Amino acid sequence: MSRDSRYLESILHHDIPLTREMGLRVLDWQQDQLQLHLPLQANINHKSTMFGGSLYCGAVLAGWGWLHLKLREAGIEDGHIVIQEGQISYPLPVTQDATAICAAPDEKIWKRFMATYQRYGRARLALQTWIVNEGSAARAVVFTGQYVLHR
Repeated sequence: MSRDSRYLESILHHDIPLTREMGLRVLDWQQDQLQLHLPLQANINHKSTMFGGSLYCGAVLAGWGWLHLKLREAGIEDGHIVIQEGQISYPLPVTQDATAICAAPDEKIWKRFMATYQRYGRARLALQTWIVNEGSAARAVVFTGQYVLHR
């Protein structure tokens, strides 16, 4: 686990205690992609699949964590990140441990977001996240979140 991954996991477990109960772990942060681990056992429902609320939280947190780390890399530490809205779909059941993934938006979108924040002290960014069953590439959950950064 990288230093950035340990840092983010510490922040999540301290600032959002629910992440400890979910058993959430930061797997990897590299090449502008964040991966979080969600264990089935800590998030299981009555159908022996992962609870939809846990999946929603994992998807939101993948985007929040991605933005947190990316801003840290850019030297921006005066902002507060909040989720403004989210759209989620569950095309496949999650039947085992899972990975929540968030990758970088288009570079042009990122640059516009940063310029807006620098100028106005507030900016919005849509991030895509998805969740896969361990060992599979098929997207079991697809999420788009609108995140707001403000001073």
